[in-house]
Amino acid sequence: MEESNNYGHQHPLLLILNQDQLIHNQSGVTHCSRCGEEVSVPCFCCVEHCGFYLHKACADAPLELNHPFHPHHPLVLLQEPPSSYTGCVCDFCDKTCQKFIYHCSCELDFHIKCALFTFNVAENNLKELDHVSLQHPLISTGNGDEELEDVSKCFGCREPLAKYTQFSPDCRFNLHEKCAKLPFKLNHNCHHKHPFTLQFNSERLSCKICQVTRRRGFVYGCSPCKFVVHIECVSESLDLVVEDKRHRHPLTLLLRGSSFICDACGTEGSYASYICCTCNIMVHKKCTSLPRIIKSKWHDHRLFHKYFLRIEDFRVLDCIICHDEVNTEHGSYYCSKCTVIFHVKCVMEDKDSYEIVENEDEESPDESVSSITKVLERNDAGEATVIEHFKHNHYLILSDRVGEYDDKCCGGCLLPIVASFYYCTLCDFFLHKVCVELPKVKHVWHHRCRPPLVLISNEVFECVQCLWLSNAFAYKCEECETRTCFRCIIALTPGACTCLGHKHPLLFYPKYIGRCVACGKDGIKGLFRCKDCDFSLDHKCFSLPITSQYKNDQHLLSLAYGDDNSYSESHFCDVCEESRDPNLWFYNCATCDTSAHINCVLSEYPFLKLGSIFKLREEVHEHPLTVVKKIYYYPNCEDFRVLDCIICHDEVNTEHSSYYCSKCPVIFHMECVMKYKDSYAIVENEDEESPDESVSSITKVLERNDA
Repeated sequence: MEESNNYGHQHPLLLILNQDQLIHNQSGVTHCSRCGEEVSVPCFCCVEHCGFYLHKACADAPLELNHPFHPHHPLVLLQEPPSSYTGCVCDFCDKTCQKFIYHCSCELDFHIKCALFTFNVAENNLKELDHVSLQHPLISTGNGDEELEDVSKCFGCREPLAKYTQFSPDCRFNLHEKCAKLPFKLNHNCHHKHPFTLQFNSERLSCKICQVTRRRGFVYGCSPCKFVVHIECVSESLDLVVEDKRHRHPLTLLLRGSSFICDACGTEGSYASYICCTCNIMVHKKCTSLPRIIKSKWHDHRLFHKYFLRIEDFRVLDCIICHDEVNTEHGSYYCSKCTVIFHVKCVMEDKDSYEIVENEDEESPDESVSSITKVLERNDAGEATVIEHFKHNHYLILSDRVGEYDDKCCGGCLLPIVASFYYCTLCDFFLHKVCVELPKVKHVWHHRCRPPLVLISNEVFECVQCLWLSNAFAYKCEECETRTCFRCIIALTPGACTCLGHKHPLLFYPKYIGRCVACGKDGIKGLFRCKDCDFSLDHKCFSLPITSQYKNDQHLLSLAYGDDNSYSESHFCDVCEESRDPNLWFYNCATCDTSAHINCVLSEYPFLKLGSIFKLREEVHEHPLTVVKKIYYYPNCEDFRVLDCIICHDEVNTEHSSYYCSKCPVIFHMECVMKYKDSYAIVENEDEESPDESVSSITKVLERNDA
C-alpha cells in the first residue's frame, strides 16, 4: 500500500494494489469519484475511509489533454458538465456524462476513460490492450446457448460488432480490431490536395462519399478543406463498375472535385459518383442499390422508382409526404394506380416505414383483403349494389336516399347518414359507402409497429390519436394493442383534403407547431395547413362531425365556421348558457336560431353507439348492460329507486353517459365499467339469451301465483 498526493481531496490517498483491501459500501459496490464507474485495482482510496476512490487511470489523467484526433484545441478536464448543458453525452461511447469529463469549446465531450482510450488508439499504444481477448461478443439466448450479438455497434465506425473481431477493454469499449489499427494518416484518391488524418468529427460535417452526417465515432478528414469521410467509406473498395437493376446500362465510378445532383434521388452529392456514359445520368454510390419496388406505410399501393417521369402523367407534382414539389427530371417514387409522387429522401427517411418488394408479379396481401366478402349485384356503372360484408350477417343494399334517413347513424363511424350508404332490410343497420369499402388490414405512416393494423368493430376503446372513447370501426395493432378510430385513419391519410370551412385544400404537416383556428388552442404539433393562407386545423377538429343531433332540437345541428353576427348578445351557448367566442367553431341550427359550443353538443362520449349492449364477467354483474347517453333515454327511469353506481357507490350524474341494467334495475358510471373493459363482450343480438342466464336451479315450474 503506497501513500500518494490527494488529487484535490481533503485527506491523503493510498494506492491499493490488492482487491481484498477495498472497503465496499452497504451495496457492496465502490465507485470512482471521477468517472462514476465501479472501482477495481489499482486504485487510490482515502486514508480516512470517507468514501473517496479514484481509478489509477483517472487519478493520473492530465488537466489538459492534447488529443491527436482533435489537434486544434486541448481537451480540458472538468468536474462536471458545463452549467449551460441540459444533458451531456459522450462523443465516443454515446452514454451520459455526469461526473468529470474532458470538454472542448467546440462542444466535444468525453468520459475520462473514453478520452484516454482513444488517445492510446491514436498513439498506437495497442500494448495497453494486449490483455483483452479478441473475440465476438456473445449473448445468452435464454436456453443455455450463446450466439453472436449483432445489435451493439463499434464506437469507431458505428457498424455492428458481430461483423468483425473487436476489442472490448474492461468489458466497456466496443471497437473492431481493424478500427483500433487504422493508420493515423492516409492518402486517398477522392481527395488529392492533402492527406487525411484520423479525427473526431467536431464540425459535424457530412461524409463526402455517402452524404450522411454522423457526430460520433472516427472520421478521416482534411481540416483546411472542411472535408470528412467515414472510415468505413474510405476502407470500402469502390467498385469501378456496378449494375443497377433499375437501369439497363452499367454504371462507372467517377471521382471528381465538384458537386452534382444525383439523378436517382434528386439531392446533392460530391466526389464519388457513378455515371452512365450512354444515358448521361449520375448517381450517389448509395443510390446504386435503391430498391426498385417498395411497400410504404405512406400509401396503400406499391411504389416504383424511376429515373425520369413525364409531367403530364401527374395532376399534382407535390410529394405526398412533405408537400414540396418533386423535380421529375430526377429520380422519384410513384404509384402507377393513383398517379401520386414521392421524394426518394422522404420515402427512405425511416427504414421502418417501408418494405422492399422482391417479386414484382406477386400480389401484395394487404391490397387484396377487402371488407366486402361478396358482391351479389352491380348497377350499369359497375357499383356494387347488393353485397355481403364481413361485419354484418345480412345482405346490404346501396342507396343514395340520404334525406330519408337523416335521423340514422352509420354503424362504422357513428356519424349521421349524410352520403351514399348501404342498409339492411332486416334490421336497423346502416354503413356509409366509404365505411363499407375499408380494407381489412392497413398500413399507416403514423403507427410505428411493423405489422399492418387490423379492422375491428364491437369493441369499446380509446383512440390513440384523438383520445375519444368509441365503439365504432377502428384499426387495431396486434403488436402493441392500440386502436385508432376510423375517423383518424381517414383524416391522417396522406394527400390534399377538403374542409367545408375553407375554400382551399389542406395538407397535413406532422412536425408543424401552431394554432388551430377551430378550437383556438396554440402550440399544437401536427396541423392541417393551407398553402395559400394562414389557416390551420388540428386533426381532432378536422374530424368533427359536419352535423350532429342534440336532444333539445328536432333538427340536425350543422357545424358553423365563424359567427358573422356582430350583436354580442347572440354570442352565447344555448346549452350551458355561457359566453361563446364568435371566432371559434360551433354548432348551429338555422331553423331554430340556436347555437352551442362543440363540446356541449357532442358531450363526453359522442362516438359510443346508443343502445349498445355489453356483457360483463358474472362477478361484476350477471346481466347485460346497455349504453345510454342521458337519463331520458332510460325506458323506465322511474324504476330506479337509487341512482348510485353499483361499482363505486357514488351518485351517477343523469346528464352524463352511463350504463344501466334493465332487469335489476341498476346504474353504472361509464368510467367504472371501463375499468373492467378486459372482461366484457359486446352482445350482437339483444334477443338472444345468454347461455349463462338460462342455467337455473329450478328445472320446471308447475304453478305460479298472481304475482
